[in-house]
Amino acid sequence: MQIVISIPDELAAPLIPRGQEASRAALEALALEAYRERRMTGHQLRMLLGMSSRFELDAFLKQHRVEKFTIEDFEHDLETIREMDRNRKAERPV
Repeated sequence: MQIVISIPDELAAPLIPRGQEASRAALEALALEAYRERRMTGHQLRMLLGMSSRFELDAFLKQHRVEKFTIEDFEHDLETIREMDRNRKAERPV
């Protein structure tokens, strides 16, 4: 699929990182937003952007301040900690 957008020159400059091709910047921005909204997996993002490794994807996500640790991950970890604490207390002799 080919997507064409027109942006006035005076407004385009702040949208494109220095030294990056405009079409690549637009592709990365669209793909990154889809990833953030969980409409695209890490594997799909990596394939779309032509990255050869998971390490390259991790560096890209870090550069763009995309956290992979979600609130759901946090809640799962918190519940695991609580369960371990309950088990530890149950095993303790009275």
